[in-house]
Amino acid sequence: MAACVETSQGVVVEQLLDSDVAVYPVSPVSAKRYRERKVPSGNKTDRLDAWSLADALRVDGHGWKALAKEDPLTAELRLLCRDEVALIEERTALINQLQSALHEYYPAAMEAFDDWTLPSAWAFVESFPTPHALQAAGKRKWEKFLHSHKLARPQTYQRRMEVVARAGEFVSGDAITRARSRMALARARMLRTLQSQIDAYRNQIEKLFAEHPDHDLFGSLPGAGPKIAPRLLGEIGSDRARFDDAAGLQCLAGTAPVSYQSGQIHKVHLRRQCNKSLRHVVHLWANLSRQSCAWAAVYYDQLRERGKSHSCALRCLGQRWLKILWKMWQNRTRYDAELHTRNQLKHGSWLLKLQDA
Repeated sequence: MAACVETSQGVVVEQLLDSDVAVYPVSPVSAKRYRERKVPSGNKTDRLDAWSLADALRVDGHGWKALAKEDPLTAELRLLCRDEVALIEERTALINQLQSALHEYYPAAMEAFDDWTLPSAWAFVESFPTPHALQAAGKRKWEKFLHSHKLARPQTYQRRMEVVARAGEFVSGDAITRARSRMALARARMLRTLQSQIDAYRNQIEKLFAEHPDHDLFGSLPGAGPKIAPRLLGEIGSDRARFDDAAGLQCLAGTAPVSYQSGQIHKVHLRRQCNKSLRHVVHLWANLSRQSCAWAAVYYDQLRERGKSHSCALRCLGQRWLKILWKMWQNRTRYDAELHTRNQLKHGSWLLKLQDA
């Protein structure tokens, strides 16, 4: 028995796979085109949708690939990584709201810290929620706070000590100060609670990643590190039959462009229909790889010199990395920088000439 559905995940898909039903996922755009092929008038009903998909499976299904059961460990890792990213986005939103509140009544606080993702910045709001509280505490308590939170660095110590002297400058009235300080305190406490959950997610992700058979493979990627590597593994999975070639992985990640050619018209544009989570993590990985991989840095710099934007250059670099990763993934081998250099010499890569220059 076979089924054609407009999704590749969810309870229904899991139940069908557990029942040994061959599941063929179809994108909503393709489903719409199949329906329009049968009914050009634009008529749409659930019965018509089911009939057009069933007929498409009968006629074109020989070229489709059935959905395979996913490894539970990989599935859990992917969901945890996606949820961790969602929590980080919530933290960013709370930090923006905290800074917005402080900007209205507490300009000195904005000068005290550059990075508001640090718990010490939230502790500052909790310890000195208003300019008056900071002035009343005095210089000695402020020095004690800096030392207890390991913020007494020579580069920023003098600037932070001047915050106490300027705490009373450009402050708002009592009504605004009381109202906005309450909001700032609420956001700081929410951030502390949220950060504890993010840390718990991180610990569980690292535990699952260490247990996965492909841990060493993805962990060897330059620039991936302990955060990017599990996300790459979760999104790509462990089913080696999923992609026939590197191009399939590149299309899923959105690094491969979309071409349009008709007569003398030829256009190329960004691929919109892709796995957004995978595209995001490949973007981060490509950017970080420049710091630990010489050829990646040279390749990126050359694209920038040609006038490519930062995001376009990273997308092109990600395209190259995914081709390498697909081969590693198929052969179940770690990244070998020396092997890659030998392959570049074998094929006469122009990057080697630039690296030697």
